[in-house]
Amino acid sequence: MSDRRFSDLVSVGVLARVFPPGLVDEVVAGVGRTELRHRSLPARVMAYFAIGMALYSEGSYADVFGQLTDGLSWSSGWSETYVPPSKSAIFQARARLGAEPLQGLFERVARPLAAAPAAGGQAAGWLAGRRLVAVDGTCLDVADTPVNDEFFGRPGVNKGEQAAFPQARVVALAECGTHAMFAATVGDLRTGEPTMIEQLLPQVEPGMLLLADRGVFSYALWRKAIDTGADLLWRVRTDRNGPQPEFHQDLPDGSWLAWLRRSTGAAERALPPMQVRVVDYTIDDGRDHPAGYRLFTTLLDPAEASAAELAAAYHRRWEIELAFDELKTHQRGPRTVLRSKSPDLVLQEIWGHLCCHYAIRALMAEAAVHAGHDPDRTSFVAALRIARGTIAQAGSFPP
Repeated sequence: MSDRRFSDLVSVGVLARVFPPGLVDEVVAGVGRTELRHRSLPARVMAYFAIGMALYSEGSYADVFGQLTDGLSWSSGWSETYVPPSKSAIFQARARLGAEPLQGLFERVARPLAAAPAAGGQAAGWLAGRRLVAVDGTCLDVADTPVNDEFFGRPGVNKGEQAAFPQARVVALAECGTHAMFAATVGDLRTGEPTMIEQLLPQVEPGMLLLADRGVFSYALWRKAIDTGADLLWRVRTDRNGPQPEFHQDLPDGSWLAWLRRSTGAAERALPPMQVRVVDYTIDDGRDHPAGYRLFTTLLDPAEASAAELAAAYHRRWEIELAFDELKTHQRGPRTVLRSKSPDLVLQEIWGHLCCHYAIRALMAEAAVHAGHDPDRTSFVAALRIARGTIAQAGSFPP
């Protein structure tokens, strides 16, 4: 058994490439979680541990720490072994750390990853010089405790019954070309997706084309999204409860320009109308009554992007669904309930999962560029396996 401090022996492999120790210390200090005295489990170690829990979501606390230190045992030829702290000590250290440092790490590091196409060229995940990004939400089952139930809420099921577990809601922005979630917000079920999407709008910027499904649209949210300077491509409902655009002009590609303004509410009627381009189309998938699609976009010129190109680009919105599946099915594990029994530790665990997913996707994007491949052609499952292996073994993860 080594007499070196356990806190000095944690090996974090690929995680340290995306979240370097100096940055971890800086973020921890920024939220006031730096220790006033030396502890066996300092904040930096616990930050890596929280991300490590996402890599080994089915393992116990001891299993996760075993993975974080086995690389040190391996590099010594197994001449040294390390006994992990007790479950109680780890729990107390997690509680001292809280959720803020993990959220801060994600917000400091996460960003879009795809390189812009060369002048006059095309690249996957881009349209008309705009980066395709999608916004959507998902829910995660959390441990069934009274405090989690009160804080997050529990969805209803049939006949007035409630689901087996409380759930946390996660809304994220993802880059369609790389599946990298570069902005996110986490909340309870009582907070609707449109409200949480509004919280993410400061992360949307000019040069992006924001994709959203038909459940997102409202006149107020569309107006606020326009103010970001980004372009929008949203699907909207076509029934009588959907928005009613006022026809203005036909365009040569079959789309049309319209004015958009809510007809109810004096304050809304006083606002200037918004010009949109409307794209109506169906998908011939063999059904007798194929579903109709209607898209609103701020890309008004067909010479920049035709109706067919916009329709094809909208269906890249599913890339964020695939990103959620990567996190929920492969990284977390299918039907796995988050282990934390208090709201702050649930939030810490979720931000740890978001950091972990971003770290893997960042390394995948780097490897794809190095090999000259589209990141969409790389396997998240294979990258996850490699990341797990490089946590438990000394060495680097070359592109």
